[in-house]
Amino acid sequence: MKGLIIMTNKEFAEFLLPGVKHTWQEYEEMYPERDLKEGAIVTRYAPSPTGLPHMGNLFQCFIAKQFAKQTDGVFFLRIEDTDTARTVENGVSKILNVLKDFNITFDEGMTSDTTEKGKYGPYKQSERKDIYWAYAKKLIEEDLAYPSFATKEELDTIRETQEKSKQRIGYYGRWAKDRFIPKEEAVERIKNGEKFVIRLKSPGDFYKTVVLNDLIKGKIEMPENDIDEIIIKNDGLPTYHFAHAIDDHLMHTTHVIRGDEWVSSTNKHIQFFNVLGFNAPKYAHIAPLMKVDEETGNKRKISKRKDPEFGLVYYHEEGIPIEAVMLYLATITNSNFEAWFDCNKDASIDDFKFEIVNEEILRVNIDVLIEGIELVEFKKIGSSGGTSYDLPKLFNISKNYLSKLTKDEIYDRVLNYSKEFDTEFYDLLVKYEDYSKSIFNIEREQKKPRKDYATYADAKKQIWYMYDELFDKYFENYDFGKITDKEEIKNIINTYIDEYYDENDDKDTWFNKIKELTEKMGYCSNMKEYKENPDNYRGSTADISNVIRVALTTKLTTPDLYEIINILGDAEVRSRFSNVDNLIVIHIFSCF
Repeated sequence: MKGLIIMTNKEFAEFLLPGVKHTWQEYEEMYPERDLKEGAIVTRYAPSPTGLPHMGNLFQCFIAKQFAKQTDGVFFLRIEDTDTARTVENGVSKILNVLKDFNITFDEGMTSDTTEKGKYGPYKQSERKDIYWAYAKKLIEEDLAYPSFATKEELDTIRETQEKSKQRIGYYGRWAKDRFIPKEEAVERIKNGEKFVIRLKSPGDFYKTVVLNDLIKGKIEMPENDIDEIIIKNDGLPTYHFAHAIDDHLMHTTHVIRGDEWVSSTNKHIQFFNVLGFNAPKYAHIAPLMKVDEETGNKRKISKRKDPEFGLVYYHEEGIPIEAVMLYLATITNSNFEAWFDCNKDASIDDFKFEIVNEEILRVNIDVLIEGIELVEFKKIGSSGGTSYDLPKLFNISKNYLSKLTKDEIYDRVLNYSKEFDTEFYDLLVKYEDYSKSIFNIEREQKKPRKDYATYADAKKQIWYMYDELFDKYFENYDFGKITDKEEIKNIINTYIDEYYDENDDKDTWFNKIKELTEKMGYCSNMKEYKENPDNYRGSTADISNVIRVALTTKLTTPDLYEIINILGDAEVRSRFSNVDNLIVIHIFSCF
């Protein structure tokens, strides 16, 4: 074009992205290699502040944290907030608070919406604009990037044409018409006010293959990326694909652990590392958490729409101990963990060493495997079939965990939960602290403790009948088991209270009296004999005990009956027995 001044690529880059404080070379010097021991691993969690973390995110964080921790490495938090339209207020603090509840903390990175720690920041992408521009200028100077003026309407037209002619969709090759615009023309259009983005001039060939040695999935082959990806948007902020490559390079991330929905984008990311002259980190793509659909019986991904357990707030609201959740995540991370933990009851998760077996099994090139350093055994983490997320299994782990707490510990946990979610029960726990602790201690401090509770909410469901205020308020169906005759029930209870009950009896004496009552009522007190010849007897000691149990608690299954009687005390026991006529009337009402 006549009259236009010929520009060098360096001048062109300065025109497009003016005022950059430092060159990319200077940034390389500002972010030196980390001073870590050989074999130390650096991982990160890099969310967008557009919502709260979910269970999939927590699983990723757990693996990344353990991975770094046991190699004396670094686990950091980087906030990828370039999607300004979807960013929520106080988004970083909300993310941090949720993860902290699950014992996920970071060695460096953002510590609030406005503060951070560490020498490799800023850890918020919106504050790293100058850095991204410096590397974008590098690509422009090397003729690997260019301004594009394509409007949404023009891009839609290209897509429609590609679809009609059954060609691959995208801005590439001859379809990337702006890559052929002379620099001087581009300058004039920009001076005239046209909006533009900066695109990579992709050197990729779709018909060539790029290989990813994934730490979980093994060897993955995919076409080279030939799409001219946007690297700088028209608002001056970078795209995710471009920014994450620069950030992981400068922050010296060694391992990227993320969901396998990113596998299809990895060819783009590898390309960015290559064109920028970086060494790519190792990638570990985690398959999604799966569950069996109750309706179809088939496996599917857990989802926000269908599964409340997908959201982390679920565990708080249900009163599931955080410790149990983390134990479960360790179990699904490595199948050997459960057996190890059974043999190391007093150990913590951090004491378990997730390990790499060998390079051949992993099907991946490991640069260094130092003797004495045990790493996460990636092959144990679910891959193509997905990782089964079994809520009943989590509840079993939770029951085991809660059963090991002391009466004081379980009291404090249930108290704190009830304060937020059940004020009625909270008030009773405060009012009857010692009494409540004695209830929680039933069959607890013994070799095989009772496992009644999977959640803190279960406490009230299991022991409500021990409180007069709740016993008088809430009734269930009274089911006395095998004995259904009203007069028979009354006779058993009256005989027990008149002839056998004594609040001062020890457990052996009490039990012997129950056996005596059993024989007096014409039932069998020898359980072995009863099981061999049940037709010869009206019932057994268990049937007699159940009448007493139901009269006192409304339930056929409870913790140790002797301890219940002992804790209720003489006055309450006699009061409940004296109401026998009302007890055997079936009430249908439940608050639970």
